Amino acid sequence: MSTDSTLERRLEKIKLTRRIRWVTYAFLAVAFAAAFYGSLLLVNFSVGDLVNQMPTFIDRVQQYNPNWEFISEANLFRESGITLAIGFAGTVMGIPFALLLGVLGSGRVMPFPFNFLFRTIMGISRAIPALIWFLIFVPLAGLTAVTATIAIAVSTVGNLGRLFTDELEEVKTGPIEAMETTGASQSQTVVFGMLSQVKTSFIAWTLYIFEVNVRQAVTLGLLGGGGIGYIIQARQGMRAYGDMMAGIVVVLVLIVLVEMASQQLRSYLRDDEEADGLVELVLGLPQRMAESVLK
Repeated sequence: MSTDSTLERRLEKIKLTRRIRWVTYAFLAVAFAAAFYGSLLLVNFSVGDLVNQMPTFIDRVQQYNPNWEFISEANLFRESGITLAIGFAGTVMGIPFALLLGVLGSGRVMPFPFNFLFRTIMGISRAIPALIWFLIFVPLAGLTAVTATIAIAVSTVGNLGRLFTDELEEVKTGPIEAMETTGASQSQTVVFGMLSQVKTSFIAWTLYIFEVNVRQAVTLGLLGGGGIGYIIQARQGMRAYGDMMAGIVVVLVLIVLVEMASQQLRSYLRDDEEADGLVELVLGLPQRMAESVLK
């Protein structure tokens, strides 16, 4: 009897656990549906309005034929070079500060709570997107490529610095202990015992952030930050959709070339990382552009 009673209690407990689990799932489903519906209401999403606007949309899309002559007329390749320069200069300007904060933010280098202070600085830099940094620095240099470069540099400090910190937290202790036993100073231990282990990863992460920064440079150009993005925004405002599409094609070529070069270098540096093919890069470009806006 005792065995049967024990089995019955276990069976009841299992049934009760399942009921609780299904009730929880149902509650989460209802909460998710309510949040989704509330979000649609907040953004005034209406399927009816979209259907009514569909003829206008189709008519407008038919005008999206690239004006190939505009590429040479407006020297779009020079403008794309400015966009590339914004991303490159911003990355280079941010690297020293990212390296400094990344090292000092590591618990292997700086004890708590001092490392937390440097992590906080990087966190603030990362929490504010480059787009917002651009608006903050507009009074400093106006709606220019200089402002875009500064905004990308500040954003790089947080994004790249945090990646550096994470890499330093994973270094092996063997080389560090070996340096300490030889009487090396803390700075020597950090440089030769820690940074030497992650220099390849540092370079790979820097190349990745450079990819992100070039995409951000295009986005900042739409706000007046210069480069190819500014040309696209200006032609869109003039309803010159053929010229706008020509600019978008140049952006596509620029981003794909930068990402192909960067991924080839990163795959060479990291044996466990494979470079994406041309098709994957082109198809995944819209998602990466959207993600870069928030970085």
